[in-house]
Amino acid sequence: MQVHRKLASGGGGGGGAVAGEVYETELVDGGAGFADGEAARAFFARLDEQLNKVNRFYERKEAEFVERGESLRRQLQILAELRAAVVAEQQRDGRRRRCGNGGDSSPPDTEDPSVSCSILHGDQSLRGTSEQEQEGQEKLTKDMIARSPDEGDDDQLTIPQELGDSGRLGRPREEAANTKPRTTLPGGRAVTCQGRSVRINIPVTTPTRTVTAIRELLFDDMLSQSRRSGSANGTKCGDKLSINKRKVHQAEKMIRGALIELYKGLGYLKTYRSLNMMAFVKILKKFDKVTAKEAQSIYLKVVESSYFNVSDKVIRLMDDVDELFVRHFAEGDKRKAMKYLKPNQREESHTTTFFIGLFTGGFAALFIGYCIMAHIAGMYTQQSNKVYMATSYPVLSMFSLFFLHLFLYGCNIFMWRKTRINYTFIFEFTPTKELKYRDVFLICTTSMTIVIGVMFAHLTLIVKGYSSCAVQAIPGALLLVFLLILVCPFNILYRSCRYHFLTVIRNIILTPFYKVVMVDFFMADQLCSQVPLLRSLEYLACYYITSSYKTQDYGYCTRVKHFRDLAYAVSFLPYYWRAMQCARRWFDEGDINHIVNLGKYVSAMLAAGTKVAYENDNSAGWLSLVVIVSSLATIYQLYWDFVKDWGLLQFNSKNPWLRNDLILKQKYIYFLSMGLNLILRLAWLQTVIHPNIGSLDSRVTLFILAALEVIRRGHWNFYRLENEHLNNAGKFRAVKVVPLPFHEVEED
Repeated sequence: MQVHRKLASGGGGGGGAVAGEVYETELVDGGAGFADGEAARAFFARLDEQLNKVNRFYERKEAEFVERGESLRRQLQILAELRAAVVAEQQRDGRRRRCGNGGDSSPPDTEDPSVSCSILHGDQSLRGTSEQEQEGQEKLTKDMIARSPDEGDDDQLTIPQELGDSGRLGRPREEAANTKPRTTLPGGRAVTCQGRSVRINIPVTTPTRTVTAIRELLFDDMLSQSRRSGSANGTKCGDKLSINKRKVHQAEKMIRGALIELYKGLGYLKTYRSLNMMAFVKILKKFDKVTAKEAQSIYLKVVESSYFNVSDKVIRLMDDVDELFVRHFAEGDKRKAMKYLKPNQREESHTTTFFIGLFTGGFAALFIGYCIMAHIAGMYTQQSNKVYMATSYPVLSMFSLFFLHLFLYGCNIFMWRKTRINYTFIFEFTPTKELKYRDVFLICTTSMTIVIGVMFAHLTLIVKGYSSCAVQAIPGALLLVFLLILVCPFNILYRSCRYHFLTVIRNIILTPFYKVVMVDFFMADQLCSQVPLLRSLEYLACYYITSSYKTQDYGYCTRVKHFRDLAYAVSFLPYYWRAMQCARRWFDEGDINHIVNLGKYVSAMLAAGTKVAYENDNSAGWLSLVVIVSSLATIYQLYWDFVKDWGLLQFNSKNPWLRNDLILKQKYIYFLSMGLNLILRLAWLQTVIHPNIGSLDSRVTLFILAALEVIRRGHWNFYRLENEHLNNAGKFRAVKVVPLPFHEVEED
């Protein structure tokens, strides 16, 4: 056999041609030396195809990372100048105030020209941030190898110019001082420093930045006219840029995040090379064993000399990124830098597993005891204690729904890890702080053991005839303790995870002002399934804050009009938040699908409104309206679940009625899941038929239906992330594209 090496141009996935080597194996005498010559030719043709594909992919991704690395080097150079400008501007603050009062400015020769900055007004919109990220993703897929070094573009450096054969980032060159890169501030302002015109783009991700961007957008013409009139009057001090530490710090965080993602991507590419090399060794070894030939020694030499195995640019670029991060962001501390670049995964302890089993047993024993006590006392029936069912039972049902949802999330994590769904990347979790599924199970079992234990003791006191204010306050005290633990500032009980949860809730509540990311709208979808929990929380807050527990007046919060209206508003809030998230995403990205998705939540709000109206007026007209509106909303939601969120029902796929790529091998599971989701989506029928299970209290029936909705959501979560993971894998997204703060703008 002979392996021929040819130079050819192959299409690159980034849109440009990739010039590289193509390998083609020729068997002497057409493979007559093999027992099955045709099979041997097909084997080596497939092996050549895989080797060429690996080489092309590696070469293309390497070029993308090299280009990204060079961009970051220039970003760091500009950042260093702005840091110096901040220090120098603080020293000249007194002179600027005198200039603002009409006094003479300092002589030009006393100013440092490297920090003499002026404002240039440009165009920016809120949508520009998302477009910038999209352009960054597209730019990363461009090929640098096809770019000719003779184009004369000194700022866009080619691989031979900057990296040569070493693969290292070049140092700043003298001619870089003559280039004119640009970057943007909030509001589209540009800075010109030492011949450089830069525009600093800070993403509009917080309320402050959003309001600032909207203000600049609305008053853009007014500000431009003001600057022009000031320039016509000879006023130059107003054009001076006030550089502050906050803006520089925001740019610094963006560059630091980009360096971390670049280092992570280089690590993935390095792993890609080693895994493919191992794969070629194993497949050739297997071939030799089956055919009793020695093809491995011949073909493996070709593989070892191929581009993906001999190129060391990735390793050298990793060293350079390491060096840059240590110098600019770790104050020269190598160990500190490695905490960001190579965070250590938290080891799972057998102690966690032990306590899961311990608290599971404790919960089971206490729950059985509680059920026996409730049965003896005649609770949870239509003739049960009304005060207990109206005030204490909502606490138990609320905790049960919450921790059932959390338990299902732990099951989701277990299945995502088992099926290799990269949920940490999708949710942008910090690897060292994320909850493992064992941690989730431990939280659930421990918390429910405490809840059941306290409620068991409280029910025992009620049965024995104790009905003082202190006894009635026990469920409220339990709820207060859990809320205090949630906001506890001490570094105990998973503080980073608790605070991250609170941050996501804050982002949801202030939805239009915060940029919406995956974890935000995923959590908002979970809240849409927890409306009964939110209504119970609102009722309990009213009951205990108004001190109704002292008189056991459990009907006060349902009689007072503004509390009753608030309860109805709580039912709409999750859908409203989710609709506002869709609106914000459409405003940022311009994708019309977000508007269509918004319509789904509007239909859900309409359905919820008709149900509330029917509860107040049980007339045939409202009943008909409930059936019509709820049916249309259900069809809308089912279509979006199956087609958009899960990516199923693709008629032209190779898996009929599913999609081309499936993670689960058993296809029937997808059909069963769609059927189960359909059945559980019809829970609104309980509003029409009012089901009763024997002599159980109606609140218990509503709890069972609410639990079924939580189970549906936990089931929905797996397929939602499966579809997201497959989309990321299809587009080779394994690292986050962090938008860079400084962007070059050509001078007019």
